[in-house]
Amino acid sequence: MTIALYLLLLGFFFAHELDAVACREWRLLYFLRALPEATARAAFIALHVPLAAGLAWTAASTLPAADTARTGVAAFAIIHAGLHYRLRHAPAYEFHSPLSVFLIAGAAVSGAAYLPLALQP
Repeated sequence: MTIALYLLLLGFFFAHELDAVACREWRLLYFLRALPEATARAAFIALHVPLAAGLAWTAASTLPAADTARTGVAAFAIIHAGLHYRLRHAPAYEFHSPLSVFLIAGAAVSGAAYLPLALQP
């Protein structure tokens, strides 16, 4: 059950990142928003290659470090939802659709459900 919740969390995160391209999330990120639009978009997408590889490793690895990484990803899913909530009125924020909210909240709920199971001895 624990790994199924984690995989669900990753599914929500990966789908959210697809949505993030449509919503031009790079316009909210301090290190990308000052770049020209095409450059920022390309960098945002390219940065997701190592991110996706790292997240895939957390799901596939049996090393103890992967357990810690999965816990961190689950905690970040909750923090991530809070960041989106905080930014919801920013002029560049475009995550207002029901799908966007569902993906962000789904990752957070999956993370919140995963954490107690992962942290029990």
